[in-house]
Amino acid sequence: MKPRTSPDDSAGSPRARAVLGELADVDLRLLRVFRAVAECGGFSAAELELNIGTSTVSRHIADLETRLGLTLCRRGRAGFALTPEGQRVYDETLRLLGAVQGFRSGIDAIHARMGGELAVAVFDKTATNPQARIHAAIAAFAAQAPDVRLLLHVASIQGIERGLIDGGFHVGIIPSHRASASLRYDTLFGETMYLYAGQGHALFDQEQAAPDWRGLRARSDFAGLGYHSPNMELAHAERLARGATGFEQEAIATLILSGRYVGFLPDHYADTFVQRGQMRAVNPAVLRYDCEFVSVLRRSPAPARAAAAFHACLLEAHRKL
Repeated sequence: MKPRTSPDDSAGSPRARAVLGELADVDLRLLRVFRAVAECGGFSAAELELNIGTSTVSRHIADLETRLGLTLCRRGRAGFALTPEGQRVYDETLRLLGAVQGFRSGIDAIHARMGGELAVAVFDKTATNPQARIHAAIAAFAAQAPDVRLLLHVASIQGIERGLIDGGFHVGIIPSHRASASLRYDTLFGETMYLYAGQGHALFDQEQAAPDWRGLRARSDFAGLGYHSPNMELAHAERLARGATGFEQEAIATLILSGRYVGFLPDHYADTFVQRGQMRAVNPAVLRYDCEFVSVLRRSPAPARAAAAFHACLLEAHRKL
Protein backbone atom coordinates (compact mmCIF):
# COMPACT_ATOMS: atom_id res chain seq x y z
CA MET A 1 0.00 0.00 0.00
CA LYS A 2 1.42 3.39 -1.02
CA PRO A 3 1.88 5.95 1.74
CA ARG A 4 -0.51 8.87 1.65
CA THR A 5 0.87 12.19 0.51
CA SER A 6 -0.29 15.58 1.60
CA PRO A 7 -0.70 18.55 -0.79
CA ASP A 8 2.46 20.04 0.68
CA ASP A 9 4.48 17.09 -0.62
CA SER A 10 3.57 17.70 -4.28
CA ALA A 11 6.33 18.53 -6.74
CA GLY A 12 7.27 22.17 -6.67
CA SER A 13 5.85 22.78 -3.19
CA PRO A 14 8.07 24.46 -0.56
CA ARG A 15 8.52 21.14 1.27
CA ALA A 16 9.56 19.33 -1.91
CA ARG A 17 12.19 21.87 -2.85
CA ALA A 18 15.78 21.76 -1.65
CA VAL A 19 16.20 23.43 1.74
CA LEU A 20 19.48 24.56 3.25
CA GLY A 21 20.35 22.57 6.34
CA GLU A 22 23.54 22.81 8.39
CA LEU A 23 26.16 25.08 6.84
CA ALA A 24 29.32 23.38 5.65
CA ASP A 25 32.61 24.58 4.19
CA VAL A 26 31.28 23.90 0.70
CA ASP A 27 28.35 26.27 1.36
CA LEU A 28 30.72 29.06 2.38
CA ARG A 29 32.78 28.43 -0.73
CA LEU A 30 29.69 28.61 -2.96
CA LEU A 31 28.53 31.78 -1.21
CA ARG A 32 31.91 33.42 -1.78
CA VAL A 33 31.63 32.58 -5.49
CA PHE A 34 28.11 34.04 -5.54
CA ARG A 35 29.31 37.22 -3.82
CA ALA A 36 32.02 37.67 -6.46
CA VAL A 37 29.53 37.08 -9.30
CA ALA A 38 27.08 39.60 -7.83
CA GLU A 39 29.74 42.26 -7.21
CA CYS A 40 31.49 41.76 -10.56
CA GLY A 41 28.21 41.80 -12.48
CA GLY A 42 28.44 38.44 -14.22
CA PHE A 43 30.19 35.13 -14.61
CA SER A 44 32.93 36.23 -17.02
CA ALA A 45 33.97 39.16 -14.84
CA ALA A 46 33.99 36.95 -11.75
CA GLU A 47 36.27 34.49 -13.56
CA LEU A 48 39.15 36.95 -13.27
CA GLU A 49 38.37 37.79 -9.64
CA LEU A 50 38.13 34.13 -8.58
CA ASN A 51 40.85 32.79 -10.91
CA ILE A 52 38.62 29.91 -12.04
CA GLY A 53 36.96 29.22 -15.41
CA THR A 54 33.54 30.55 -16.37
CA SER A 55 32.12 27.02 -16.63
CA THR A 56 33.26 26.33 -13.06
CA VAL A 57 31.71 29.58 -11.84
CA SER A 58 28.46 28.63 -13.58
CA ARG A 59 28.50 25.18 -12.01
CA HIS A 60 29.07 26.61 -8.53
CA ILE A 61 26.13 29.02 -8.92
CA ALA A 62 23.92 26.18 -10.18
CA ASP A 63 24.96 24.07 -7.17
CA LEU A 64 24.13 26.95 -4.82
CA GLU A 65 20.73 27.49 -6.46
CA THR A 66 19.99 23.80 -6.03
CA ARG A 67 21.19 23.92 -2.43
CA LEU A 68 18.96 26.89 -1.64
CA GLY A 69 16.04 25.95 -3.86
CA LEU A 70 16.08 29.45 -5.39
CA THR A 71 16.92 31.12 -8.69
CA LEU A 72 19.58 33.68 -7.79
CA CYS A 73 20.35 35.36 -11.10
CA ARG A 74 19.28 35.63 -14.70
CA ARG A 75 21.74 35.67 -17.56
CA GLY A 76 21.12 35.95 -21.29
CA ARG A 77 20.98 38.45 -24.12
CA ALA A 78 19.56 41.10 -21.80
CA GLY A 79 22.62 40.76 -19.58
CA PHE A 80 23.23 39.63 -16.02
CA ALA A 81 20.90 40.56 -13.17
CA LEU A 82 20.13 39.27 -9.70
CA THR A 83 16.58 38.11 -9.07
CA PRO A 84 14.75 39.66 -6.09
CA GLU A 85 15.52 36.45 -4.17
CA GLY A 86 19.14 36.67 -5.33
CA GLN A 87 19.44 40.21 -3.98
CA ARG A 88 18.15 39.06 -0.59
CA VAL A 89 20.55 36.11 -0.58
CA TYR A 90 23.40 38.50 -1.51
CA ASP A 91 22.54 40.76 1.46
CA GLU A 92 22.45 37.76 3.79
CA THR A 93 25.70 36.47 2.29
CA LEU A 94 27.46 39.71 3.20
CA ARG A 95 26.20 39.42 6.78
CA LEU A 96 27.23 35.77 7.07
CA LEU A 97 30.70 36.17 5.57
CA GLY A 98 31.22 39.28 7.68
CA ALA A 99 30.34 37.27 10.79
CA VAL A 100 32.71 34.46 9.74
CA GLN A 101 35.51 36.97 9.24
CA GLY A 102 34.67 38.51 12.62
CA PHE A 103 35.01 35.09 14.23
CA ARG A 104 38.39 34.52 12.60
CA SER A 105 39.55 37.96 13.70
CA GLY A 106 38.44 37.18 17.23
CA ILE A 107 40.47 33.97 17.24
CA ASP A 108 43.46 35.87 15.88
CA ALA A 109 43.05 38.37 18.70
CA ILE A 110 43.15 35.54 21.24
CA HIS A 111 46.47 34.46 19.74
CA ALA A 112 47.62 38.11 19.75
CA ARG A 113 48.09 38.23 16.00
CA MET A 114 46.31 39.96 13.14
CA GLY A 115 45.31 38.06 10.03
CA GLY A 116 42.43 37.52 7.61
CA GLU A 117 40.78 40.33 5.69
CA LEU A 118 40.03 43.93 6.59
CA ALA A 119 37.35 45.69 4.52
CA VAL A 120 37.78 49.47 4.49
CA ALA A 121 35.22 51.66 2.66
CA VAL A 122 35.98 55.22 1.55
CA PHE A 123 33.69 57.93 0.19
CA ASP A 124 34.54 58.84 -3.41
CA LYS A 125 37.03 61.48 -4.56
CA THR A 126 39.20 61.57 -1.43
CA ALA A 127 42.54 60.64 -3.04
CA THR A 128 43.05 64.12 -4.53
CA ASN A 129 42.45 65.88 -1.19
CA PRO A 130 45.83 67.15 0.10
CA GLN A 131 44.50 66.95 3.66
CA ALA A 132 43.64 63.26 3.32
CA ARG A 133 46.37 61.01 4.69
CA ILE A 134 44.59 57.72 4.12
CA HIS A 135 47.50 56.44 2.05
CA ALA A 136 49.88 57.11 4.97
CA ALA A 137 47.56 55.20 7.31
CA ILE A 138 47.50 52.27 4.88
CA ALA A 139 51.30 52.21 4.75
CA ALA A 140 51.57 52.27 8.55
CA PHE A 141 48.96 49.53 8.93
CA ALA A 142 50.55 47.29 6.28
CA ALA A 143 53.87 47.49 8.14
CA GLN A 144 52.13 46.71 11.43
CA ALA A 145 49.90 43.88 10.16
CA PRO A 146 51.55 42.29 7.09
CA ASP A 147 49.36 39.18 7.30
CA VAL A 148 46.09 41.11 6.91
CA ARG A 149 44.68 41.28 3.39
CA LEU A 150 43.31 44.80 2.89
CA LEU A 151 40.12 45.20 0.83
CA LEU A 152 39.54 48.86 -0.13
CA HIS A 153 36.06 49.81 -1.33
CA VAL A 154 34.53 53.08 -2.59
CA ALA A 155 30.87 53.55 -1.68
CA SER A 156 28.20 56.08 -0.78
CA ILE A 157 27.77 57.42 2.75
CA GLN A 158 24.69 55.27 3.35
CA GLY A 159 26.31 52.22 1.76
CA ILE A 160 29.33 52.54 4.05
CA GLU A 161 27.27 53.00 7.21
CA ARG A 162 24.97 50.10 6.29
CA GLY A 163 27.99 47.90 5.54
CA LEU A 164 29.54 48.72 8.93
CA ILE A 165 26.34 47.85 10.77
CA ASP A 166 25.87 44.64 8.74
CA GLY A 167 29.50 43.60 9.14
CA GLY A 168 30.40 43.80 5.44
CA PHE A 169 32.81 46.67 6.15
CA HIS A 170 35.09 47.05 9.16
CA VAL A 171 36.21 50.69 8.89
CA GLY A 172 34.58 53.57 7.00
CA ILE A 173 35.73 57.06 5.97
CA ILE A 174 32.87 59.44 5.16
CA PRO A 175 31.85 63.11 5.31
CA SER A 176 30.31 63.87 8.69
CA HIS A 177 26.51 64.20 8.61
CA ARG A 178 23.76 62.92 10.89
CA ALA A 179 25.12 60.34 13.32
CA SER A 180 23.93 56.80 14.00
CA ALA A 181 23.91 55.61 17.62
CA SER A 182 25.27 52.26 16.39
CA LEU A 183 28.48 53.80 15.08
CA ARG A 184 31.48 55.69 16.45
CA TYR A 185 32.81 58.73 14.57
CA ASP A 186 36.28 60.33 14.89
CA THR A 187 37.40 63.44 13.00
CA LEU A 188 40.15 62.99 10.37
CA PHE A 189 40.39 65.84 7.85
CA GLY A 190 38.35 68.45 6.01
CA GLU A 191 37.62 69.74 2.53
CA THR A 192 36.06 72.87 1.02
CA MET A 193 33.17 72.72 -1.43
CA TYR A 194 32.63 75.50 -4.00
CA LEU A 195 29.84 76.11 -6.49
CA TYR A 196 31.03 75.50 -10.07
CA ALA A 197 29.66 76.34 -13.51
CA GLY A 198 30.82 74.64 -16.71
CA GLN A 199 31.88 76.20 -19.99
CA GLY A 200 28.79 77.33 -21.87
CA HIS A 201 26.84 78.16 -18.72
CA ALA A 202 25.83 81.82 -18.23
CA LEU A 203 27.65 81.95 -14.88
CA PHE A 204 30.89 80.73 -16.46
CA ASP A 205 31.35 84.15 -18.04
CA GLN A 206 33.52 86.27 -15.75
CA GLU A 207 31.51 89.36 -16.67
CA GLN A 208 28.22 87.78 -15.58
CA ALA A 209 27.03 89.08 -12.20
CA ALA A 210 27.69 86.29 -9.71
CA PRO A 211 24.73 85.35 -7.49
CA ASP A 212 24.78 85.08 -3.71
CA TRP A 213 22.78 82.49 -1.75
CA ARG A 214 19.56 84.39 -2.41
CA GLY A 215 20.31 84.53 -6.12
CA LEU A 216 21.17 80.83 -6.21
CA ARG A 217 17.87 80.09 -4.45
CA ALA A 218 16.02 81.74 -7.33
CA ARG A 219 17.65 79.50 -9.96
CA SER A 220 16.38 76.14 -11.20
CA ASP A 221 19.64 74.71 -12.58
CA PHE A 222 21.21 73.46 -9.34
CA ALA A 223 22.53 69.88 -9.45
CA GLY A 224 22.67 68.21 -6.03
CA LEU A 225 23.40 64.82 -4.52
CA GLY A 226 20.40 62.52 -4.20
CA TYR A 227 21.14 61.02 -0.79
CA HIS A 228 21.55 62.33 2.74
CA SER A 229 24.86 64.17 2.91
CA PRO A 230 26.27 67.60 3.77
CA ASN A 231 25.35 68.56 0.19
CA MET A 232 21.69 67.62 0.70
CA GLU A 233 21.59 69.24 4.15
CA LEU A 234 22.88 72.49 2.65
CA ALA A 235 20.39 72.35 -0.25
CA HIS A 236 17.51 71.91 2.21
CA ALA A 237 18.78 74.64 4.55
CA GLU A 238 19.19 77.13 1.69
CA ARG A 239 16.00 75.98 -0.07
CA LEU A 240 17.81 75.30 -3.36
CA ALA A 241 15.59 74.01 -6.16
CA ARG A 242 17.24 70.89 -7.59
CA GLY A 243 17.10 70.82 -11.38
CA ALA A 244 19.16 67.63 -11.67
CA THR A 245 20.31 64.90 -9.30
CA GLY A 246 23.60 63.02 -9.14
CA PHE A 247 24.45 60.06 -6.94
CA GLU A 248 28.20 60.60 -6.64
CA GLN A 249 30.70 63.41 -7.17
CA GLU A 250 31.53 62.15 -10.67
CA ALA A 251 27.88 62.54 -11.65
CA ILE A 252 27.74 66.12 -10.32
CA ALA A 253 30.93 66.98 -12.24
CA THR A 254 29.45 65.56 -15.46
CA LEU A 255 26.28 67.62 -15.01
CA ILE A 256 28.37 70.77 -14.47
CA LEU A 257 30.52 70.03 -17.54
CA SER A 258 27.35 69.90 -19.65
CA GLY A 259 27.11 73.68 -19.26
CA ARG A 260 23.48 73.42 -18.18
CA TYR A 261 23.83 73.03 -14.40
CA VAL A 262 25.76 74.41 -11.44
CA GLY A 263 26.76 72.28 -8.45
CA PHE A 264 29.13 71.94 -5.53
CA LEU A 265 32.37 69.99 -5.83
CA PRO A 266 35.47 69.63 -3.62
CA ASP A 267 38.02 72.21 -4.73
CA HIS A 268 40.80 69.59 -4.99
CA TYR A 269 38.67 67.42 -7.31
CA ALA A 270 37.45 70.33 -9.47
CA ASP A 271 40.95 71.79 -9.83
CA THR A 272 41.80 69.65 -12.89
CA PHE A 273 38.68 70.86 -14.72
CA VAL A 274 39.43 74.45 -13.71
CA GLN A 275 43.00 74.21 -15.02
CA ARG A 276 41.65 72.92 -18.33
CA GLY A 277 39.22 75.85 -18.56
CA GLN A 278 36.19 73.52 -18.38
CA MET A 279 34.63 74.97 -15.24
CA ARG A 280 35.11 77.80 -12.75
CA ALA A 281 34.02 78.58 -9.21
CA VAL A 282 31.06 80.96 -8.91
CA ASN A 283 31.38 83.68 -6.23
CA PRO A 284 33.77 81.50 -4.19
CA ALA A 285 33.95 83.98 -1.32
CA VAL A 286 30.24 83.36 -0.58
CA LEU A 287 29.00 80.18 -2.30
CA ARG A 288 31.04 77.63 -0.38
CA TYR A 289 30.85 75.30 2.60
CA ASP A 290 33.23 73.06 4.55
CA CYS A 291 32.99 69.29 5.09
CA GLU A 292 34.56 67.26 7.87
CA PHE A 293 35.59 63.67 7.17
CA VAL A 294 35.44 61.06 9.93
CA SER A 295 36.61 57.52 10.54
CA VAL A 296 33.69 55.25 11.43
CA LEU A 297 33.63 52.03 13.45
CA ARG A 298 30.78 49.85 14.69
CA ARG A 299 30.16 50.22 18.43
CA SER A 300 28.77 46.74 19.14
CA PRO A 301 30.07 44.16 18.84
CA ALA A 302 33.45 45.75 19.45
CA PRO A 303 35.59 46.07 16.30
CA ALA A 304 38.14 43.36 15.62
CA ARG A 305 41.75 43.99 16.51
CA ALA A 306 42.73 44.69 12.90
CA ALA A 307 39.91 47.23 12.49
CA ALA A 308 40.89 48.98 15.72
CA ALA A 309 44.53 49.04 14.60
CA PHE A 310 43.66 50.53 11.21
CA HIS A 311 41.45 53.12 12.90
CA ALA A 312 44.36 54.06 15.17
CA CYS A 313 46.62 54.42 12.11
CA LEU A 314 44.07 56.77 10.54
CA LEU A 315 43.91 58.94 13.65
CA GLU A 316 47.70 59.07 13.95
CA ALA A 317 48.16 59.91 10.26
CA HIS A 318 45.77 62.86 10.56
CA ARG A 319 46.72 63.92 14.13
CA LYS A 320 48.73 67.00 13.10
CA LEU A 321 45.87 68.23 10.90
